[in-house]
Amino acid sequence: MELTPRTLDDDDVTLEEGDVRPRPPRRRPRRRWAPLAVLAAVLVGIGAFVYRGLDDAALYFRNADEAVAQRDELGTRRFRLQGTVAGDPVAEDGHVAFDVTFDGVTVPVDHAGTPPDMFAPGIPVVLEGRWRADGTVFESDRMLVKHDESYESEDDYRQRMGEAERGGDATTRGRQADPATAGGDAAGGR
Repeated sequence: MELTPRTLDDDDVTLEEGDVRPRPPRRRPRRRWAPLAVLAAVLVGIGAFVYRGLDDAALYFRNADEAVAQRDELGTRRFRLQGTVAGDPVAEDGHVAFDVTFDGVTVPVDHAGTPPDMFAPGIPVVLEGRWRADGTVFESDRMLVKHDESYESEDDYRQRMGEAERGGDATTRGRQADPATAGGDAAGGR
């Protein structure tokens, strides 16, 4: 007795009225790998973008005195250094050399690039960079100048500068000083 299943070709089958034609074998749907590969690439790209953003956000700044105290621990890792510009900056060949101080500790800085317009001695700055391999100089490539939140329009600035050039406040010019603030009284003085 033979146990092999028999298969019939469409030509071998005769259907009578009411018979149902057998279904052809079901094909497995072809998997479409291209959309999955694109989705994976997009997810990897987003993940890298988020990681890079979090890595930049995790650069904590240290005051100059803290950076000097932690110099060995920091090594050549990137961090942000905060301090006040001391002395006169020296610019040459696309670099600016200056010192920053904080809490009595001075750090020599070599900044690559052009500093912002507000950069000047006595101005607080935040520098992004790392210690030079020998640990003696902070090498920065990014500088942020700290300033107060007051805003002055260009017209107000011109007026203030004009008043300074003339030697005083134009609002009190041509008027006599208030006797109460000038040391006298309203009746004519003492």
